[in-house]
Amino acid sequence: MMIHRGEDYKRLQRGIVEKLHKVLDTDMQIFLAPASASGFLESCVRCGVSENMASLSNGSFGDRWASIGQSNGKTVTKVDVPWGKAIRGSHVAGKVPATAEAVTFISNESSTGVLNPTQEIVKAIREEADPLIFVDGVTSTLAVDLKLKELNIDALVFGSQKAIALPPGLAMICASDRLIKKAETVKNRGYYFDLIEIKKIADKDLPLTTPPVSLMYGLDYQLDKMLKEGMANRYARHHAMAETARDWARKRFKLYAEEGFCSETITVVETGKLDVGRLDKELKARGFEVSPGYGKLKDTTFRIGHMGDLTVKDVKDLLNVMDEVLEVMK
Repeated sequence: MMIHRGEDYKRLQRGIVEKLHKVLDTDMQIFLAPASASGFLESCVRCGVSENMASLSNGSFGDRWASIGQSNGKTVTKVDVPWGKAIRGSHVAGKVPATAEAVTFISNESSTGVLNPTQEIVKAIREEADPLIFVDGVTSTLAVDLKLKELNIDALVFGSQKAIALPPGLAMICASDRLIKKAETVKNRGYYFDLIEIKKIADKDLPLTTPPVSLMYGLDYQLDKMLKEGMANRYARHHAMAETARDWARKRFKLYAEEGFCSETITVVETGKLDVGRLDKELKARGFEVSPGYGKLKDTTFRIGHMGDLTVKDVKDLLNVMDEVLEVMK
């Protein structure tokens, strides 16, 4: 640990931000906060919206961002897309009101295993109007090449605990100059996630509030690993893991996500009447684990995560054990 107002800390934070710019290939401003990524989702709403916003949702986490807007007193126009389907440009056409100051959506909807076509969605929004565009990249950032320089978005939010493969507790946001300028005009931004205050102190390589220094050491280490592996290789590894999991799921059960839009980080398997609780118990007894379904899919799906430091071999090892367990459960 160290004093988080001294020169050693400044070097650590400055180095992390520089490395994040490299691995993300972006010129956007990057800020850190001691929180889950949900903190910066709320920050987008509090700092980027005075009254009106729109939320595109095709799953539980899309619903959550709309709820965050509503709980902060914003008027939210919600555009619902069927769960399991990707948000397409056609879903956006005619649905974003001219009064919307911002539009939110999820890059990778991990409740359903759908990877939304981010570029297509952004293009469709821009054809309708020119609101701020906020993207939840929690389960896609640094596992999928989002091509940030081409996107022209105003915020990308992610955290330490997914593809970065660290414990939770450190949130990150890539913010546009346009978002910062808008925030200057918005009242009641709060304090903890006020982007104006965060930027003032971040420009000095310092944190607004006490940072999780141990996690920052971990982040610095993980970013070095990413740079050594090379981002193209990293994205290819994630794709290979996803293909391995999807091939298995198609043979054994059914994919919940629409074909052609399946997540590169989490495969949602539709099981029907399988006893997922027993499956999980049997797997844990063998040193493995999967996640239950999320939200309204809790009883009919389970989720296989394949991101971060995992390899294709790790995924295959899990799937082999799952085959053994499923035979036992017959």
